[in-house]
Amino acid sequence: MTKLEVCCYSVDCALTAEQAGADRVELCASQADGGITPSYGTLKLAREKVTIPVHPIVRPRGGDFCYSQSEFDVLKSDIACIRDLGFPGLVVGMLDAEGHIDMPRMWEVMALCGDLAVTFHRAFDMCLNPKIALEQLTQLGVARILTSGQQQNAEVGLPMLRELNQLTRGPIIMAGAGVRLTNLQKFVDIGLTELHSSAGRQVPSSMRYRKAGVTMSSDTDFDEFSRYCVDGDIVAAMKSTLQFDDEISRTA
Repeated sequence: MTKLEVCCYSVDCALTAEQAGADRVELCASQADGGITPSYGTLKLAREKVTIPVHPIVRPRGGDFCYSQSEFDVLKSDIACIRDLGFPGLVVGMLDAEGHIDMPRMWEVMALCGDLAVTFHRAFDMCLNPKIALEQLTQLGVARILTSGQQQNAEVGLPMLRELNQLTRGPIIMAGAGVRLTNLQKFVDIGLTELHSSAGRQVPSSMRYRKAGVTMSSDTDFDEFSRYCVDGDIVAAMKSTLQFDDEISRTA
C-alpha cells in the first residue's frame, strides 16, 4: 500500500490529516523556516490526541544543517524527550561543513533513538553526493529518506528519485516538496511507496479586529492574519487516488 505522510504545523492540522485518511504525520513548528522542532506542549498534546503515527522533526533552527556543539546538544535533548514521550519515530538530519552526512554525530543520534524509526530529512537534498549519502544512511540504519531528488521540487527531481529508489538496499525513498494531487501519479509510476505532502492552503484568521501598521514579523509584507493549514479534502482526495492505484496494481 502506498503511504501518505502529511506535514503538519499544529495538533489541529494533525487531527485533520488523521480524519482525512493520512497514514502518518510529520509534526513541525514554523513553516517559514521549513520546519523546526515543535514545542513540548505540542508534542505532549499530539501524543494524547493523534492516533496515527506521528514523527516529529528534530531541527533546532532554520537555515543550513551544519550545527554548533550547543545546537547539537539541544538536538540530542529533544530526541531524548521525543523518545521518552513514546513517539514511534522522528525526522532528523545533519551535514558537515563540506556537505557530507555528519556520520559521527548521526551515529550518536541513531544510538540515542533506540527503536525509533528515523527519517533523514531534506538535508539529503543539500548534500554533495547523494549516492554516497544513500550508502552512508543505509549503514546507519535509517528507515527512510525524505527527498525531492536534490531539486527545488520533487517533480523536477523525478529522475534522481527513480534512480535512488532503484539503488536503495534499505531506506525507503519518500518523495517530498511539491507533491500534490495533480502530480501524484508521476511518483507512483516510478515505484515510490511513500509520499510526503503538506496538502494545505492558506486560511484567514478568525480575528475581526486587525491592528493596522504593526507587525510581529521583520518581513513587513508578511500577512499575520492568515495561516497555512492542512486541507482535509485534499488529503482525502490524495489518499483515495493512492488507494485506487493500489487496487489496480493488485488486480492487474
